[in-house]
Amino acid sequence: MIVEIAWKNVWRNKTRSLIVIAAVTIGVFAGVFTIAAMNSSVVQRIDAAVNEEMSHIQINNKDFRSSADIRNVIADYPSLLAVVEGIPGVVNTAGRIVIRGIASTASKSSGVEITGIDAEKEKQMFTLPEKLIPGTGSFLGSETKFNTVFIGEKLAKDLNIIRYSLPQDVLAKLEADGLPPEVIEKLRALRDQKYPTDKKFSKAVGKLLSASDFKKYALTIKEAAWSYREGSKIVLSFIDMNSEQTGAAFRVSGIFRTNNDMFESLSVFVPERELRELTGMEEGLYHRLVVRLENDELTDKIAPKVRESLAGFEVLSWKEIQPDLAMLADMMQQIYGVFMALILAALSFGIVNTMLMSVLERTREIGMLAAIGMNRRKIFSMIMLESIFLSIVGGITGMAVSGAVIAATAKKGINLVKYSEGMEAFGYSAHLFPTIDAQFFIITTILIVLTGILSSVYPARKALKMNPVEAIRGE
Repeated sequence: MIVEIAWKNVWRNKTRSLIVIAAVTIGVFAGVFTIAAMNSSVVQRIDAAVNEEMSHIQINNKDFRSSADIRNVIADYPSLLAVVEGIPGVVNTAGRIVIRGIASTASKSSGVEITGIDAEKEKQMFTLPEKLIPGTGSFLGSETKFNTVFIGEKLAKDLNIIRYSLPQDVLAKLEADGLPPEVIEKLRALRDQKYPTDKKFSKAVGKLLSASDFKKYALTIKEAAWSYREGSKIVLSFIDMNSEQTGAAFRVSGIFRTNNDMFESLSVFVPERELRELTGMEEGLYHRLVVRLENDELTDKIAPKVRESLAGFEVLSWKEIQPDLAMLADMMQQIYGVFMALILAALSFGIVNTMLMSVLERTREIGMLAAIGMNRRKIFSMIMLESIFLSIVGGITGMAVSGAVIAATAKKGINLVKYSEGMEAFGYSAHLFPTIDAQFFIITTILIVLTGILSSVYPARKALKMNPVEAIRGE
């Protein structure tokens, strides 16, 4: 009976109740959707780090990372491999040769980390081969008479391998893509001119376009003007097993694009057989063993087991290789909690205010209920249930709206292309796909109910302090 009375009381003043419900809905939606967007950024970064760059666990010679000496290889690699592959939860492994060197072209040079890999094993373990930019070639899978190398877009730009030009076919494509005719006409001044760097091309385009047009169309123009001659040559220089300077010319087999500029600018991949020939490293010797697990949740459980089994080696999980990313992932959980707590606290004040007004407006009614025998516990329960109903209805609506919007935006994502340069410099994607787990929705629902309960305490206590006789006499 009390539940039915409380529910009817909620709708006695529909306008006020709907305003409160709308406020709760908007507040919950704002909190949940913002957290989903923030969470997607971290989840995507971790996913990229594991699937494109590091894998779950790396095993090195204990002195290799500190010295970068090519001779610090993993001793008795077959035995180590057998131990690792025998651990439950390990699904894939691959050996890598890792050398620090210099990549050079006729005009530029840059320090790089040269990684010798087995292309077929890498395809099974990493998604990096899928990041190949269409039209730039292929991954390292095919045999050629040349040494081949797979490099990142940022390094290709740094070495002036990627250039920019606006021939007639590119201008026609930009026009077909919807650029205004007046913008196309201005760009014709750059027709057939070639620019070796992004900076020089952007400067030339910036001189022709207004600030607003440049901001709006610059990225589209650069993507269209982007050009690359397949099979471009670079020279890799490094130290061999005899501590002598060596090097060779390589043909670029393909260029990959990720959301991590640092990784793109430093990472160079070559077939391990080619690197062995150039360095004099014997077959079966590696500097690093990368380990793939069934899922990321097993990392914290399996890494200590591997470390215990391989006491003489350096065993690192991705969290130890990139502690800043691991710390951010842990810290984000606390940020989410504080963020939702602030939103729910703000909403609770609105509920308290609404219920307090409701109690004061119903002074005579509450006095009458007390006078005819409704005890204090039932009056308290009635006021409390009204607050809880407001919170639950608003909360459920907010959660439903959040779920629908998250599902809708998760398909195409949220494109923050204006901030891509800054975000990708730190390894984060500018294209977010909001995501949140079911546990978060459950916890938020519980918090909403608790907010309703806490918000009802003061108005309910106010109602209990009323003297029935004075309440009935009051206007």
